[in-house]
Amino acid sequence: MKKNDVVTAPGLMEMKLRGEKISVLTAYDYAWGRLIDEAGIDVALVGDSLGMVVLGYETTLQVTMEDMVRHTAAVARGAKRAMVVADMPFLSYQVDDDAIMNAGRLVVEGGAKAVKLEGGGEVAEIVEKIVNVGIPVWGHIGMTPQSVHQLGGYRMQGKDADNAERIKREALELQEAGACAIVLELIPAQLAKEITASLEIPTIGIGAGPHCDGQVLVTHDVLGLYDRFVPSFAKRYANLWQITLKAFKAYNEDVKRGRFPVK
Repeated sequence: MKKNDVVTAPGLMEMKLRGEKISVLTAYDYAWGRLIDEAGIDVALVGDSLGMVVLGYETTLQVTMEDMVRHTAAVARGAKRAMVVADMPFLSYQVDDDAIMNAGRLVVEGGAKAVKLEGGGEVAEIVEKIVNVGIPVWGHIGMTPQSVHQLGGYRMQGKDADNAERIKREALELQEAGACAIVLELIPAQLAKEITASLEIPTIGIGAGPHCDGQVLVTHDVLGLYDRFVPSFAKRYANLWQITLKAFKAYNEDVKRGRFPVK
């Protein structure tokens, strides 16, 4: 895809058919949206991970619709080329009518071009209903952070045959429901390869090996801006925490010593 082409759901399908990898990073405000656009990244995912890396919660479960609408709108004001995809937060899509209204808010108020839901067969009917009102939907299976307590922590999924088959089945169910892409999180690379080959829609991996149609990482992990942990699968391209801390200390020292502002 050319750098100035606006990225759409059909465009991602074409990228899969061409064998062109899809790049995705999370974004939480105007600046990240602008930077993702300028870098040529294909998709700006407004993840509910903002609950942890921006708002300081222990998990994503405390994120609200108001949080997601506000942050999605900020990202959409910055990202004009990249496709803006917004996570639907915990308990925002488990009831049919609520799901459609909340997805609509992320599009109308937030400016998202698609929404993302976690889960497999249990959300397939809801995915279909959202798609039927004209909103593109991404699925998300494997390690689903909103189910962290049920899964017993952030652990790789699909390592045994039964769970691998379940995840394969969920991927097909989401595709049949009308999903236009699926995030595969923390599953074995071979399983991700098999799912990717079996689907007509793109797969986006996070901790799922190199065989997916695209990759997504949390921007704060890429930039070294999260102070609690970095997933083993993430690649850190910069350490902005230390760079920023050094700058803040220098500013503090200048103020304390009267070197700023210059007289």
